[in-house]
Amino acid sequence: MRTFSSYGPVDPELHYYVPRQELVNFAYQQLLGKNPDKGGHYITVWASRQTGKTWIMREVFFKLQQGNQFDVVILSLQFLSETTDVNLVAQFIARELMEKLGLENLTINTLEDFHLLFKRGNLTKPLILIFDEFDALSEVAISSLVSVFRHIYNTRQSQFEKSTDEKDYLLHGLALIGVRAVLGVENVKGSPFNVQRSVYIPNLTHDEVIDLFNEYQYESRQSIEAQVVENIWSEFQGQPGLTCWFGELLTERYNQVTEQPITMAHFKEVYAAALDLLPNNNILNIISKAKQEQYKPFVLELFQTKTKIKFTYRDPIVNFLYMNGVVSVEQVSLSENYVKFPCPYIQKRLFNYFARELYHEEMNGLYDPFDDLSDTITDDNLNIPQLLLRYEQYLQANHERVLKNAPRREDLRVYEAVFHFHFYLYLVSFLRSFEAEVYPEFPTGNGQIDLLIRYAGQLFGLELKSFADIRQYRKALIQVAKYGKKLGVLEIWLVLFIETVDEKNRQQFEADYTDNKTGVIVHPVFVQTGKA
Repeated sequence: MRTFSSYGPVDPELHYYVPRQELVNFAYQQLLGKNPDKGGHYITVWASRQTGKTWIMREVFFKLQQGNQFDVVILSLQFLSETTDVNLVAQFIARELMEKLGLENLTINTLEDFHLLFKRGNLTKPLILIFDEFDALSEVAISSLVSVFRHIYNTRQSQFEKSTDEKDYLLHGLALIGVRAVLGVENVKGSPFNVQRSVYIPNLTHDEVIDLFNEYQYESRQSIEAQVVENIWSEFQGQPGLTCWFGELLTERYNQVTEQPITMAHFKEVYAAALDLLPNNNILNIISKAKQEQYKPFVLELFQTKTKIKFTYRDPIVNFLYMNGVVSVEQVSLSENYVKFPCPYIQKRLFNYFARELYHEEMNGLYDPFDDLSDTITDDNLNIPQLLLRYEQYLQANHERVLKNAPRREDLRVYEAVFHFHFYLYLVSFLRSFEAEVYPEFPTGNGQIDLLIRYAGQLFGLELKSFADIRQYRKALIQVAKYGKKLGVLEIWLVLFIETVDEKNRQQFEADYTDNKTGVIVHPVFVQTGKA
């Protein structure tokens, strides 16, 4: 029986997979060209890590090999990642290509010689070349090779009256696979390729995720509750590497009783392990990029709830984080695009990482050992307003210590996310001895952070926001009511962090709001973050 795999290109005979035939056909047609006799295109194949770029282009390679009009070569350049001498890079690539093509009596020693490899006479028929891990090369090597391919491409284009096998150069089609340096951002000389001919590899669609797990159910004869698959889609948003990794955990590693269905209870246990217990190379790479000093301020700012951040590929920080899977695009329209986290799972892992990095020690002294906590928590109930009051009092009493090492923006104000991190860990520490569960949720991936508390058979929802202005406050009331309806609760708390607030505004804006459409009661509560 096949298995799920997230470790490199899948083998259809060994692993569950999604054919993605439309993408394969599109890339195939680009390399072949609309009129193959006139030549193919030079394209870039790009996406963030672990989205299936290599596998798709390998399928394209196999499809191209079925004909005999072209020589087709696919070559990974990962082995050249530590080579900084451009001439050596050109020499190594040429040597590999000559071996694969069976070329003799040709010597390529320098970058200046590299173009000769693709000359008619040296090649016997048109060549379609696929370079995988092209971005493993140094930026100088990338730019230098791109200049050679630009020259070859322009020369071929100028010989429009000739067929592809009559042109001076026989490099019919070229695909560069990578996650960076493909959009012209890092190459000051610009990209030689028509960006309209680029091939973007998106995440799996909702239907493809369903099909993926339907394959497992058909082959294993073990059923999976439909809600489980829906939750896998919601949490991972079709990111192939993470989706298949979780599929492996769910169906293999933690699937001890295969004759019984995989249920939501099973999903929750495995998901908790995936969050807190199990390493994943994809996530470790994402965290390693997000925590770099150059990018960390942007990532922390992305956790703020006041305004959305505009997405543009021209921003080198956005581009780097996007290509490395730290952020994604929220597309409202063609002209309105915002930065968001790729999926709730990634956002949770980053939230947990930064929260622990900043406040890695368990909080002590949250209350006196002899303190009567019955005003806040009993065996069968949790008083959220009183819990929030206790937190505000703790924050005020320990203000300097709590914010001593907190990261700050350029205007020296503490990032909004810092208070979210601290509040979350405060709740975890306060409620630990009462065996309450506290976990963050990110329903939209952008501008919404919720803390859910399960205690005494009850679910308590707290949406965290910064108070921006009255208009945003009113919109938040309606949005939170909708979220409460989705959670299936009759009341929900809107926790508004604000630097200072007086009693008059507390009384006015902490008034309960009952939503007419949902019937959910929203309890707005301020938490003052500035020193009183």
